[in-house]
Order: sequence, then C-alpha cells, then structure tokens
Amino acid sequence: MAELLAWIARRLVDDPAAVEVESIERDGVLVLRLHVAPDDVGKVIGRQGRIARALRTLVRASGAGDDRRVVLEIDG
Repeated sequence: MAELLAWIARRLVDDPAAVEVESIERDGVLVLRLHVAPDDVGKVIGRQGRIARALRTLVRASGAGDDRRVVLEIDG
C-alpha cells in the first residue's frame, strides 16, 4: 500500500523527489505517514480536503481485506 500511496502522491506534487512514505505500527494500527515538500502540502490535501479524504479512503480500504486498521497522516 505504501508504494501505491507514494506513486499517487508523486503524480500530485511539484517536487516528486521529496515524497516519502513511512510505515509505523502503533497500538495495533498501521500508520502510513506521507512526507511531501512544504510547498506541496496543499496539493496533497486538495480543495476542502477532498484529495486527502480520497487518499484516506483508499488506505483504509486496503486494510479492510486484512482486518487491520490503516491510517494516513500527511506531513509537510
């Protein structure tokens, strides 16, 4: 899932080299932390958070098949 998230984020931002996805396990929850350049945070969040909401839905759905909770955090 981290690879797909990174691929999508690289297509959205102006600085694709700055995109990183970090996987962290916290209290039985897989947290995917998306790092982008500070100038690109708005592009990943989108108008009224629509892109961020879509990315979170995609990430959450990926964990549903494994009966696992997956959360996305966006960091600039």
